Amino acid sequence: MSRALLVIAHGSRDPRHAATVHALVGRARELRPGLRVETSFLDFNGPTVSQALASLYLSGVREVVALPLFLTRAFHAKADIPAVLAEATTRLPGLSVRVADVLGPSPLLVAALERRLAEAGLGLTPADRATTGVVLASAGSSDPEAIAVIAEIAREWRHTGWCAVRPAFASAVLPRTEDAVRALRAEGVRRIAVAPYVIAPGRLPDRIVAGAAEAGADVVAEVLGAAPELARLLLRRFDSAVSSRTAPAARDALTA
Repeated sequence: MSRALLVIAHGSRDPRHAATVHALVGRARELRPGLRVETSFLDFNGPTVSQALASLYLSGVREVVALPLFLTRAFHAKADIPAVLAEATTRLPGLSVRVADVLGPSPLLVAALERRLAEAGLGLTPADRATTGVVLASAGSSDPEAIAVIAEIAREWRHTGWCAVRPAFASAVLPRTEDAVRALRAEGVRRIAVAPYVIAPGRLPDRIVAGAAEAGADVVAEVLGAAPELARLLLRRFDSAVSSRTAPAARDALTA
């Protein structure tokens, strides 16, 4: 049976978003040339999830792993994606769609964060970490589970030697990036770096960068983007969904 990986991104009016998603998917294809990897979007960009599934179906694909390109399991992953997959599969008889886990949390994401910090000029030696506070800046969510995951990532990352790691959010909840930077500065932290915990550029990532600049952060990393660690993580989530007997099929996802 022909099998494919369908990456489902949020979508954005900002053209940098789709370009970044396509670059990431392209890198995943390079890592596994024998696997068909396609891109779809929930909003603003095309193809839509339904269009992408129909195209795969017409080409003979009958087994799809749908991968939500999200860092936490918030509303889009819990409701929007299962709903659109369930609707699409009712129109495509014989198509099996399994839903992979969202990307986070994962050590590969932390490795990608550190890659971006190093690329921004921050040293990662034990001495550098001991004098640097990091603001882990995410887009934000109204989902308490998603917020708790970000806070836990910050706590765990702190154990790798940073003098502090604080979560911050561009929307929905507090603190904002600028608040977290100012709080660390008030505590006497010598160097402050902002690590955007977002995949692609857009309005909320721009808000993170603006807040970091306003509060005088010393280092601001780029978004995770098409980091090689993320491409590897896409394939890891695909493999886990294929091998797992408990991964929900699209028809069951609304009640899983």
